[in-house]
Amino acid sequence: MGNRAVFVIAGPDGHTRHRSSHGAVALDLDLLAGPEVVLPYLRAHAPDDSWYPDDMVEAGVLADPSRRLLLVFAWEGPAASLRTRAAGLELLRLAWPGWEVRRLHDGQSGLRAHLGLAPQERDTDVCPGPALEPDDEELADPDPLVAVVTVGTGRCHVLADIGDHPVEEGPALLDRLRDAPDHGRYRLRADAGIHVDPARRRVGWWLNTARAHARTVGRRWPGWTVEFWEDRWEEHVRASGGRFTPPAPDRAAALADVRAQALRRWAGPRADVRARIVAGLPHATIGQGFGPSVTAERAAAARAAVERAYAAAVGT
Repeated sequence: MGNRAVFVIAGPDGHTRHRSSHGAVALDLDLLAGPEVVLPYLRAHAPDDSWYPDDMVEAGVLADPSRRLLLVFAWEGPAASLRTRAAGLELLRLAWPGWEVRRLHDGQSGLRAHLGLAPQERDTDVCPGPALEPDDEELADPDPLVAVVTVGTGRCHVLADIGDHPVEEGPALLDRLRDAPDHGRYRLRADAGIHVDPARRRVGWWLNTARAHARTVGRRWPGWTVEFWEDRWEEHVRASGGRFTPPAPDRAAALADVRAQALRRWAGPRADVRARIVAGLPHATIGQGFGPSVTAERAAAARAAVERAYAAAVGT
């Protein structure tokens, strides 16, 4: 099973496109190396004029050096956690000084729309995650893979976030959850959420990652008003009337966590003695699984960029 990613280098004369069947792994951390390292790294992937289906792409980036614009989305890494998402974006912006850095909440379909390309036909099948019991073992994880559903003034359900976002079910979501376990109130972190107000026929939803065609999901709720909150989970907190109250992210801890992950990512595939010796050779190459190798010299530049961004964030 792959981890599909798309990399686009855009400019005034058009764009080049690169695909990777495993490039989605840790893309958030790769990008923290800054433009001097990342742009050559992206270009090192083989050019490919085709597109994966929008719904199958787990991460992507569009870099436009002429406009100094960076668009990115990812299903995993710092971006996927309510705990580290804001800190990851803060460090990313600091690692790309002078660039406009934006997250794409609608994945590859949003990237294609930016390029002026026609939308792909979307998959109409919906595969929702099951409802969880209040004592489900997933809820013991620091970053549980769950979506929170609050309904009206008194119901709170928690679903496994292993399929489509519950908003994609449309009003059928309410029927499915009629007899589901009611958590009453949810105080942990989540990947995604939705608040449904049946009396006013209004829906608001959010997610940490990205969903292709997210801007058109309202069509699944005919006669309802649907608002896409992007990654603004605080909107759900306000709408839920106290039934969804996750802990606020600890900015200092999150910045330190993302920094540590990025340094490990750019330190090479192993932390043994041989790896440290190799890292000292300026023209040796360091691999990261399925990605193109980079020189140890360039990996060192990547780590330096991460450290600069972190120092700027903490004010040191």
